[in-house]
Amino acid sequence: MLPLLTRIRILDLTTVVLGPYATQMLGDLGADVIKVEPLAGDVFRAARPGRSARMGAHYLNCNRNKRSLAIDLARPEGREVLHRLVPTVDVVVHNMRPKSAAKLGLGFEQLRALHSTLIYCYSSGFGQGGRLADEPAYDDTIQAVSGFAWLNAAEGAPRFLPTIVADKVAGLHLAVAVLAALASDKRGKEAICIEAPMFESMVSFLLVEQLAGRSFDPPLGPTGYHRLMSPHRKPYRTKDGFLAIIPYTGAHWQRFLELIGHSDLADDPRVTDSVQRSHHIDMLYALIEEAAPERTTAEWLAALRARDIPCAEVNRTEDLLEHPHLADVGMFRHVAHPEEGPVVSVRSPFRSDGEAEDVLAPELGADTREVLAEAGLDVGAIDALIATGVVAGD
Repeated sequence: MLPLLTRIRILDLTTVVLGPYATQMLGDLGADVIKVEPLAGDVFRAARPGRSARMGAHYLNCNRNKRSLAIDLARPEGREVLHRLVPTVDVVVHNMRPKSAAKLGLGFEQLRALHSTLIYCYSSGFGQGGRLADEPAYDDTIQAVSGFAWLNAAEGAPRFLPTIVADKVAGLHLAVAVLAALASDKRGKEAICIEAPMFESMVSFLLVEQLAGRSFDPPLGPTGYHRLMSPHRKPYRTKDGFLAIIPYTGAHWQRFLELIGHSDLADDPRVTDSVQRSHHIDMLYALIEEAAPERTTAEWLAALRARDIPCAEVNRTEDLLEHPHLADVGMFRHVAHPEEGPVVSVRSPFRSDGEAEDVLAPELGADTREVLAEAGLDVGAIDALIATGVVAGD
């Protein structure tokens, strides 16, 4: 945890991956993130594998550096308790559809009435004002509708990428929205509401390069970045495995062509001229594919690194746990969770001076009493809320 947002207090009404991933980053940067969960807990606690029913691996990995408040927002008393908290925080974050948030008394206008300078950031599936505004959205549906699954096609069939990419890309956009609002000149003067919907976030993410020829009016060609769409751009099969080989600059290509015995092409304009090289990238990638099986992965790595040509071995996800560079930078930490026992924790990628120990994902309702006391409720009032099932806590 980095002590950069230590004075910022965030009410986190998010669930599953998108929102929790965003708020975990803010917690990693030092914000006090209060995770609000239903009495049954965030549904993602149940995703397996896991040692107990309390929380599984995936929940552990996107809810560190947070406190947990368990509350029944379906009951008016629960909503009243949450409304007591709103004036005590700087930011409210959720990943609900606005109509769903409003039904729970959590709409922007409803909360702005309680806190006139509130920062309110949310990520629904689709932006408001569009015809899909009220559609439910999950990672798979956004991978499909955004064009991502089509880009990842194999043998003519679109495929989902086997990671929760739409949720995490949207989560990054949601975290940026919060940080932008915190840095805004408007902060402290008026309420700020920022929408960071999944569909629009993924379209923005993809079309940086994929808009291509359609960037111009009239178009200079179709969508699709030609270099990335080349059938010869792939992890290349070596004599004993696979390797990423990516000559990028003209100098890279000249050194690579000399390495594979094609010095005759080293001064060819299709290599030395960056525009011509872009037009002929299929031909150049095909040369890599043809040459790759002639050496072992280790032989390629030695030869390419000696010539400063970008390359990388193809790791399995299992390999990452023993990767020497990640060991050097302390990416994985073996720690004891107070309820779940020994776990492997992946630290935030951010580094800075004054780094503090991370707080592992909280037990459901572990901080209910503390958070409600900070909102001004006395012990008797908190006891009564727990006794009547409005909130859950020790």
